[in-house]
Amino acid sequence: MQFIDLAIQTTCTELFQRTLDADFDEQFPERGSFRRKKSKDRFYWKFQWRDGASAKSRYVGPVTDKAIIERVLRFEQIKSDYKGRRQLIRSLIAAGLPTPDRLSGDIIEAMGRAGFFRLRGVLVGTLAYQAYAGILGVRLGARQLMTQDADFAQFWGISEKVSGAMKSPLEILKAVDDSFRAVQHTGDPFASTQYRNSSVYRVDFLTPNRGSDDHQGKPAKMKALSGAGTEPLRHLDYLIHQPERSVLLHGGGVSVVVPRAERFAGHKVIVAVERRDAAKSDKDTAQADTLIRVLSLKRPLELAEAWATA
Repeated sequence: MQFIDLAIQTTCTELFQRTLDADFDEQFPERGSFRRKKSKDRFYWKFQWRDGASAKSRYVGPVTDKAIIERVLRFEQIKSDYKGRRQLIRSLIAAGLPTPDRLSGDIIEAMGRAGFFRLRGVLVGTLAYQAYAGILGVRLGARQLMTQDADFAQFWGISEKVSGAMKSPLEILKAVDDSFRAVQHTGDPFASTQYRNSSVYRVDFLTPNRGSDDHQGKPAKMKALSGAGTEPLRHLDYLIHQPERSVLLHGGGVSVVVPRAERFAGHKVIVAVERRDAAKSDKDTAQADTLIRVLSLKRPLELAEAWATA
């Protein structure tokens, strides 16, 4: 177990706050720029950005529109901060903190922009585990960070009552990688809780099952996810109760909501016992072991309370 030095922890704290304060705009991503163009003796604003290897652009409006001018000026301030956050991220990566692979980062960023975390959704699984490095000030083992999937969770009750709804998960995922397809659920041919792309990268949507066993294996449709299905799971309510915020080292920093680290550790112990896959069980145990040893020093009281609850 290796802790990061105080200077790096301070950088993590600064990045966390600046990422949280950033105004992510789905319509005008920070990686693009506004350009003045001329057409038939009239000037207008066009927004340009790169999507992979291709260049894209979108008409915004005339340069005489004051509201657009204010938006352009504000965007330049946001973009300037984006560049500053990128520098912080580079220094944190050089110090050994984990960063998600590009596809995982793009998916989580897209989900955040779509409003998933605003609608009280929680990132779970190994990608959430990566986010604890900065929170707890510790380097994490490389083998514990490997994953080929992303997992998102939300309480059904919250999904029903929260104000607003995001686009369907499939629409969001296809905007990141057009090869994503919905996987038909064995318990309901008209619902999907899982999506896969041509590289067999998997995205799962989950919800706690706090009721009858009759709900197991039957997708729960979520209002906040535009009616998309989620897989009901036992013990998930323990995991995502009162989550915390962190940031993933991707792009200009992606603000995420993850389970409390002490509950993540307790949940990993529970699922490790129930796993039938030995490799996944070993990974669960390793992640729990690392977090428990760190938390016994950093958050002993919180760890004890979470453990008693588990």
